[in-house]
Amino acid sequence: MPDVTTRPEPVVVPSVTGARPSGGPSNLRRELLLRLRLDGPSSPDQLAERLGASRTGVLQQLRALEAANLVTRQTVRHGVGRPRHLYDVTADAQDLFPSNYDALAAGLLAAIEAVGGDDLLDQVFAARRRQLGTRVRDQMAERIGNDAPLVDRVRELAVVQADQGYLADTVLGPDGTIRLREHNCAIYHIAEGSPAACQAELELFSEVLGADVVREQHIASGDRCCSYRIAERPAD
Repeated sequence: MPDVTTRPEPVVVPSVTGARPSGGPSNLRRELLLRLRLDGPSSPDQLAERLGASRTGVLQQLRALEAANLVTRQTVRHGVGRPRHLYDVTADAQDLFPSNYDALAAGLLAAIEAVGGDDLLDQVFAARRRQLGTRVRDQMAERIGNDAPLVDRVRELAVVQADQGYLADTVLGPDGTIRLREHNCAIYHIAEGSPAACQAELELFSEVLGADVVREQHIASGDRCCSYRIAERPAD
């Protein structure tokens, strides 16, 4: 049997930065979102002037952003004549802007360790593992059922992890060996400083799959991916 790799299609969302990009509709959309975030509600004319773009092009991209629920439109009447439309970013656009969750999480974990030492830190990761386990098991039960074969459960777990940014896939070897691979560590800076985070992931996989899980490669240790070999547990 040949190697079979199952990798969910990635969803790529352009991020917004302070630098002004050039060329292309998607770049103009980024510029529009940034300007609206900085300046607040603005008309197409105002945005076109600030960005040095055509009103037609700005309006076209604003409509695309509105359809994606990333901007909202408000009609404002001001005396006689046609009403003016003002656009602004929505709450859904927040994820496109820079964030610093890694630093916040690292700071919180350092504070927990300072208060209660390694024991309290382990308890926190164990509690988080239980929360995630419940959510993952519920999703797997809904999508593939509780009695699905192990390989299907691993594939579904890869989908869950891919949705969380781990670029996960499943590989079925010629000998039937099942591996789950994560090509990105979505909590890399946490994993570097807290081995308990990676241990919690290993235990989570074992629990939700009801299988023996062995980590063979580890990004936080310098490998290119985190790879887990997964096998049915021996019968009692």
